[in-house]
Amino acid sequence: MAKIGVPYTHLLDVTLQRLESTGLLLASLDRNLKPNVMTIGWGTVGVVWGKPIFTVLVRPSRYTYGCIEATGDFTVNVPAPGMDRVAMICGTRSGRETDKFAKCNLTAIPGKHVKSPTIAECEICYECKIVNYEDIRAGHLAEEIMQSAYPNGDLHRVYYGEILETFAEK
Repeated sequence: MAKIGVPYTHLLDVTLQRLESTGLLLASLDRNLKPNVMTIGWGTVGVVWGKPIFTVLVRPSRYTYGCIEATGDFTVNVPAPGMDRVAMICGTRSGRETDKFAKCNLTAIPGKHVKSPTIAECEICYECKIVNYEDIRAGHLAEEIMQSAYPNGDLHRVYYGEILETFAEK
């Protein structure tokens, strides 16, 4: 279905609800310009530096980490109802071994403002350009979070993506 540009706050409640339930789909391109997608369950949307920002967390061990580092951008895509299986597959398989776009019959749509694609089957898409990143540091993290989220290390990098445009189904 065709999407139109909307304010980033449009249907933000839906985005956050899906983030907490099925997860969202973070799309990027690898160094060979092949689309990649992974499920994320952690992120925030807000205003930083006077800009709308979508923050996402990606571990350096993930294939997506190298993709984002290569392009300097990403898209966040909100799965439509009924895409739970897609979110599960994209969250349990690595793009190193699996073409998740092909496996899940997803359609990559070239970004309008970024190199990374949006996903046609998703009902809301955010195009984001990285404006900052920070690595989580163990000594600065609450001990209960360190123990529950990082028992083996592999701390996330937090990417701050300026939301350049948001698209939603008409």
